[in-house]
Amino acid sequence: MSLIPLVDPETATGTTKEQLDQIRAAFGTVPAMFKTVANSPAALTSMWSAFGAFGASSSLGAALGEQIAVAVANRNSCEYCLAAHSALGRKAGVSRDAMAAAQTGQSHDPKTAAILAFALRLVELRGQVPSSDVEALRSHGITDEQIVEIVGQVALNLFTNYLNVALEVPVDFPTVALRPAA
Repeated sequence: MSLIPLVDPETATGTTKEQLDQIRAAFGTVPAMFKTVANSPAALTSMWSAFGAFGASSSLGAALGEQIAVAVANRNSCEYCLAAHSALGRKAGVSRDAMAAAQTGQSHDPKTAAILAFALRLVELRGQVPSSDVEALRSHGITDEQIVEIVGQVALNLFTNYLNVALEVPVDFPTVALRPAA
């Protein structure tokens, strides 16, 4: 049970109601995470806008964004985000095995593996990555735009992970088992 009440989309008003309606249209339902964050209209606007920006125009693409999300969720032991982003990754065309590998920062694709490794280094080192980590990305052909988006994706996922873990948001997606770090 969530430590914060879940906002009922049917009784929400104003901007919160509008955004929850948009979320329902996107997902077919309003996931518990959004019902929780809706307690703060500012936080809901921030989260929903960030998801929209990365979803609509990210140079990384949806599949890679979801792989980053499961890597960060797994590292932070966020069962909610792991479940949600595993489902979204499958919807974006990533195989079940590739999503499972991404949980521990692994991929058969060297470019994806480099991105996931960097994302996990950001989490582990709280952003204090050496310049050699950025250069390693560039050696795989990853652009500066993509590097900035990786940092942005990690930051967004830290927000959602912390929200779901700290406030014990109930998981309303098919569960996925956490995996030990590789």
